[in-house]
Amino acid sequence: MELTDLINLIVNNGFAIAVAAYLLIRLEKQINNLSSSINKLNTIISTKLGVVIDNDDSNKVA
Repeated sequence: MELTDLINLIVNNGFAIAVAAYLLIRLEKQINNLSSSINKLNTIISTKLGVVIDNDDSNKVA
């Protein structure tokens, strides 16, 4: 996201929307990494306990 895009976003939508959008864009990679780590941990725990836990993959983007 370039500075001109950020300024246009603020002008058109307001400061709060612009900050929220900026943070979501910046944190998207970290959120995806956390989701992947949680799914791996879920698999490890279910293997150790000997139970089947259905992984919810509804957060995956095409």
